Amino acid sequence: MSEAPATIQHTSSAAELSAALTDLAAHDSILVCLDFDGCVAELVADAASARPVPANARAIDQLSTLAGVTVAYVSGRPLADLHALASPPAGTILVGSHGAEVDMGDDAPGLQLDAGQETARRTVLETLTSVAADHEGAWVEHKPAGGAIHVRKVADPETGEHILDEARAALAMIDGAHVKEGKQIVEAVVVHATKGEAITELRERIAPGAVFFAGDDVTDEYGFAVLTGQDVGVKVGEGETAAGLRIAAPADLAGVLDTLTQLRCRPGSPETAATEEGPA
Repeated sequence: MSEAPATIQHTSSAAELSAALTDLAAHDSILVCLDFDGCVAELVADAASARPVPANARAIDQLSTLAGVTVAYVSGRPLADLHALASPPAGTILVGSHGAEVDMGDDAPGLQLDAGQETARRTVLETLTSVAADHEGAWVEHKPAGGAIHVRKVADPETGEHILDEARAALAMIDGAHVKEGKQIVEAVVVHATKGEAITELRERIAPGAVFFAGDDVTDEYGFAVLTGQDVGVKVGEGETAAGLRIAAPADLAGVLDTLTQLRCRPGSPETAATEEGPA
């Protein structure tokens, strides 16, 4: 990931958001990429209970129906979780495991690990399980490309960070394990993939005029780093970022997406032009 200067940590004004979204919406086609946890859904201690903020789900559903708009979830979650938890609208592209898994609605085969990767994945899971076993509240998430240890249920933040340090040290000894950092989580995958690579691949395949990406975590910075021109990056919450815009919380995302929908539907916009042209 290329280095980029951090933006000032303040939420963007309505005028800043409107200006960036107006330029984005003017393109004939746009790709709207969204992280799931901490962006569309609130961060929760029980990962299995995460669901889109209702207003975000409504806004995504509406945006996905517009001409020239392609919606994609780009997440560290496995594809199976996105299907089960995100309730994606029909036609939504799903990118899971930081880009290692992709579902574009075709019959392409799922993630395939070779023998060496399978061995490394098994070692990652055994290592993380051993670390978690010694600490109440820590738990391990099994993923198709590796595993992750979560400490959001650990009562004391300092203890949680100690557990993550222990996991980092243990994972560093595993050949073929790529460590990824997150909020109260450390993950190791055996397939090198980043959200930036995933967004770049989607851009090449779909050829949109511009890209929108919203995310909240460290791994989302790889996505923000590949945005150019009139692309729009929105950081959700605190923390240094290469994104040009910032909102305070997942609950604020619906307003951003609603504004984008309104801009796409105003007179002279790509959406209204498509409606006025009608069927050929």
